[in-house]
Amino acid sequence: MNARPALPQNDYSAVSPPELGSWSPALSVSVVIPARGGPHLDLTLAALAAQTYPGHLMEVLVVDDGSEPPIELPELRPDNTRIVRPASGWGIANAVNTGVKAADGEIIQRLDADMVPCREHIEAMARWHHVTDYLVTIGMKKFVEAPPLTAREVFEARRLDELFDLDKAVASSTEATIAKTDGLRRSRNPYHVCTGPTVALPREVFHAVGGLDPHVLRGEDTEFAYRLAMHGVVFVPEMEAQAVHLGLPAQHRDRERAVRAVGPYLAHRVPLRRDLRKDRGRRWLVPYVEVVLDVTDTAEPVVREAVSAALDGKLHDVVVTLVGPWSRLREGRRSVLSDPCFELWLLRDLFGYDDRVRLIDEAAPTPAPAPFRYRGPVDVPLHRATLERMIETVQKDLTGVLVVDLPDGREARLERTSALARARLLAGPGEDLDAVIGITHGVRHVAPDRYWPRPKEQAPAPVTIPAPDRTLLARLKSALRPG
Repeated sequence: MNARPALPQNDYSAVSPPELGSWSPALSVSVVIPARGGPHLDLTLAALAAQTYPGHLMEVLVVDDGSEPPIELPELRPDNTRIVRPASGWGIANAVNTGVKAADGEIIQRLDADMVPCREHIEAMARWHHVTDYLVTIGMKKFVEAPPLTAREVFEARRLDELFDLDKAVASSTEATIAKTDGLRRSRNPYHVCTGPTVALPREVFHAVGGLDPHVLRGEDTEFAYRLAMHGVVFVPEMEAQAVHLGLPAQHRDRERAVRAVGPYLAHRVPLRRDLRKDRGRRWLVPYVEVVLDVTDTAEPVVREAVSAALDGKLHDVVVTLVGPWSRLREGRRSVLSDPCFELWLLRDLFGYDDRVRLIDEAAPTPAPAPFRYRGPVDVPLHRATLERMIETVQKDLTGVLVVDLPDGREARLERTSALARARLLAGPGEDLDAVIGITHGVRHVAPDRYWPRPKEQAPAPVTIPAPDRTLLARLKSALRPG
């Protein structure tokens, strides 16, 4: 595998995968198939048995998610196929996590139990991962009503169009998005199209982001893809990895409920979905911005003002992390007024019960899964519009870091989590992360005026001219009359 190239944004043009059929794979692949009942599982396994990827480098794990009766493997299947069953829990996310935990492969390939992949599917997806290790490959799929087929027919077919009338197939909506964004190279949020059910990624990346969230029962693949984006990966659509999905998606059966069911899960966990966070006064599971303030040796009134300013801005889904030597605080008898950590104790007692404020000795390497992090001097409180305007600036061209050069020579900065995470994947020991972000996403320096707008100058009071005295006017008119 080559060294990790510094790919800008989601542009993977600099990566050249080997041509299908003209290379020798070396990485092992674990195909994880969550299944409940699995009426078409025999067709999926027959298609996997016919793959061009070397059989000794591929295993298939069918995760039986509480099927009644339990799933039994058909005779026609890849050599290294086994059934695993969750020890507890249920649902697709829980099943996928169970399968990956039992997997031995270096590459995890997620596949549904009602899909028929083309013969080159696994090879096409896996070839990118032989070049570098921070890509996520996305396979293509079309939806058809399941025709009467045998596993043997699927195994022997050379192409999908020998089995299915692809002219009548329903294309996935993601394919239009991929086409409009130059294969996701110009996509602002490429994780949107990573909706399964055919996705491949390094096993280490799967574990690094914590796997799928078993509490998310709808949209679990989108939520997982969002966390992958916050990890700094690049999403690659693989057009050669074609597959047919047997049966129409749930959105076609009951679109209204399908959309409503996924909304709450994504609203809480994907802050970039601003359209889902319009309810006023709400608290959300994952914040939009983490404000990090170093409060070491800082007096309580200064911190109080900074925290209040951060939480009372135009953006409400914000959390504040106060970095300080909190571990110095020891419970037990102490002199309250003369304690050398008096200010720290005061801050802990002031903010320790506010769930929007975190007290941490050292900030995490990235604010993931929050998409943005602000860092600035604690004695320069945020203006109500600061965060909103900083995010507005970086969202125009997906800048990685926005640096506001303050008048006293210090700086305040807004960091994009995906850019920061990408830099951490690419940077060598001791290498400046901003230098890497400058290559992959860009670092912009700006003046503070727009982000800390000055109060409008008070307009001078209008000059009031008193009304003329009517009696005096009458006398003057009378005196000026002729004769």
